[in-house]
Amino acid sequence: MRQTTDGSGTHRETTPEIPREPAALRAYLASFYGRPEAASLSPWQRVEMALAHRPPDRVPFDFWAVPEVWQKLRAALGVDGTPAGDETVLRLLGIDCRMVSPRYVGRKARLLPNGTYIDAWGTHRRSVSNEFSTYDEYASHPLSEAETVAGVLRWDWASPDDWDVSGLGEQCARLSAGRRYHLRYEVGGIFEWSWALRGFERFLLDLAENPSVACAIVDRFTDIYIENTVRVIEAAGGQLDMVYTYDDVGIQRGLLMSPRMWRKYVLPRHQRLNAAIRAARYPVKIMYHSCGAVYPLIGAFVDEMGINVLNPLQPRAAGMDMARIKAEFGDRLSFHGGVDIQRTLPHGTLDEVRAEVRERCEVLGQGGGYICTSAHYLQADTPLENIIAMYTTPRELSADVTRM
Repeated sequence: MRQTTDGSGTHRETTPEIPREPAALRAYLASFYGRPEAASLSPWQRVEMALAHRPPDRVPFDFWAVPEVWQKLRAALGVDGTPAGDETVLRLLGIDCRMVSPRYVGRKARLLPNGTYIDAWGTHRRSVSNEFSTYDEYASHPLSEAETVAGVLRWDWASPDDWDVSGLGEQCARLSAGRRYHLRYEVGGIFEWSWALRGFERFLLDLAENPSVACAIVDRFTDIYIENTVRVIEAAGGQLDMVYTYDDVGIQRGLLMSPRMWRKYVLPRHQRLNAAIRAARYPVKIMYHSCGAVYPLIGAFVDEMGINVLNPLQPRAAGMDMARIKAEFGDRLSFHGGVDIQRTLPHGTLDEVRAEVRERCEVLGQGGGYICTSAHYLQADTPLENIIAMYTTPRELSADVTRM
């Protein structure tokens, strides 16, 4: 047996079968959290309360997934890939957050004759398929041969003008029409996109042996991100709630670099970006993403980088104990993510998925401070049933938990 809610928090017992027919599945999801108008709080209010470390009516939820998962959900729910169809998916899953993005109008992104492509930031990529899905890998590194700072600066860099922000106010209003959602804008990674242009090994060697070229790349990216992000915030006219920055500096069992090197080369650029975000005309929260075993840096993420929310809390990485992290940092930091995509979601039973989601809500959601979602993009090997189980697990916390 399982519990459902009518949207107001009232539970009832039903059978555990997940319907296969699209109309029945839509009705099934609507009986849980798929009718935001029936809840006592709007999605925006729910997230804002959580980020203010006050217990909302239930833990807010978010969603991020690779394209193949989106296709799987659209087919299961009988909707198309239009914005309206994707909005139906998010609404039925009870997602409290939405992403906004300016329109790309630049000239850099292009397909090459050999089937590889240059993306908007100038990285060179190729599509590689496996048994489940298609991913974009690096085909080459355009700045791998740069020998001087002047050579880096002469390169054909992307420009903030490549993104048209003029329609962002209307986009925000449209996304929150009828029921206000929590709106977020994603900024690129400074360290990650820099090594993408230089080459991972070459970039790390640069930092150790001759950092001038590497620093020129990260500083150029930082400058572009600052101008781009401030333009987005101002164009949204106070309707944007959060900016999402990232840089993977952790792996499964440790950090990609020493804390000393991170503090010298990566932290100052994020401090400069975050200072510009905080100085913008309209206030927004800052969410930072790093996969891996980043526990040793969490204190610095809060106290020195100045973030409000940490994502994605990779639970199987070394040292990423959720109860410990919540106990140490939960009074001044919120969390986003946490549900395991390495084993539980792709390979776990329905009961295991529900148990982990419930545990994350109870531990990380104590007193607010948590947005529940997967610990990275849901991958294409994740069964549809496990996705549905995740988003139909009860989100309301007991009185005992909310008082802790």
